[in-house]
Amino acid sequence: MHPHVIERLKSAFPLVHLASGDPALLTDEMKDKVRGIASMGRVDAAFIDALPNLEVIANFGVGYGAVDARHAGTRGVMVTNTPDVPTEEVADTAVGLLINAVRELPRAEAWLRDGRWVSEGGYRLTPGTLRGRRVGIFGMGRIGLAIARRLEAFGLPIAYHNRRPVEGVAYAYHPTLKELALAVDTLVSVVPATPQTEKIVDAGIFEALGANGVFVNVGRGATVDEAALVDALSKGTILAAGLDVFADEPNVPQALIDLPNASLLPHVASATIHTRQAMADLAADNIFSWFSDERRALTPVPETAHVTAKA
Repeated sequence: MHPHVIERLKSAFPLVHLASGDPALLTDEMKDKVRGIASMGRVDAAFIDALPNLEVIANFGVGYGAVDARHAGTRGVMVTNTPDVPTEEVADTAVGLLINAVRELPRAEAWLRDGRWVSEGGYRLTPGTLRGRRVGIFGMGRIGLAIARRLEAFGLPIAYHNRRPVEGVAYAYHPTLKELALAVDTLVSVVPATPQTEKIVDAGIFEALGANGVFVNVGRGATVDEAALVDALSKGTILAAGLDVFADEPNVPQALIDLPNASLLPHVASATIHTRQAMADLAADNIFSWFSDERRALTPVPETAHVTAKA
């Protein structure tokens, strides 16, 4: 857990620290007294059920797939996350990954640092460019919109796919991911990991993007068929990829690491002191607000929006 969350909470509440959400780690006293959880890890149904007086789970992060929010909702337990706070930071990273992937900037920097500019001459002309690209956003939520605004300023046309069109958004909508991929050559994925999105970005999507295609992922690694991505990058089915997330973090497939046309980051899209501090404040504020006189959550997740505080 971010230390700022701990510092703030310990000023008002007695805290217990657990290495994981394992019910076997709970003492009888914890089972009786724990009413709130601040979490960065897995909180499954068994752990929730082991705490009969639990009222709120404050998840540190926008994504809350590690928390069984649906089960929490059936138990009358509020789950919160930290939306909006990392939006701009993640959008910045997505654009940076796109530029790195297209223009090979990390490889060009390595060329300079390794002394090859002196010994071999200038770095090659890159086959990729942003000029003339058509961008598709998969997941037009807060972060998707922030990415779209940035890339629109680059002079690039934007299209998107969601489960349904977003009200008030003028970008071209495509009812399926395949149709979006066929219409663009640059796909930026921002979707969460759900049963419906697991490995949804597959070989067919890469084929639809084409040989000039670039894929960027700042959503979740589980949404991508990584074997298909390796194959597409190796065979030139697409031109390049920029990835901040992976299916089995921190274990990145060696086949991806070995590819020169993959720009890889260790899940750092929101990893600045400024943004993480703000996320920590919101996680703590949700718990403070829940146990205040107002007895409400600041940022409830949809699965528990109906939950109200116990009298």
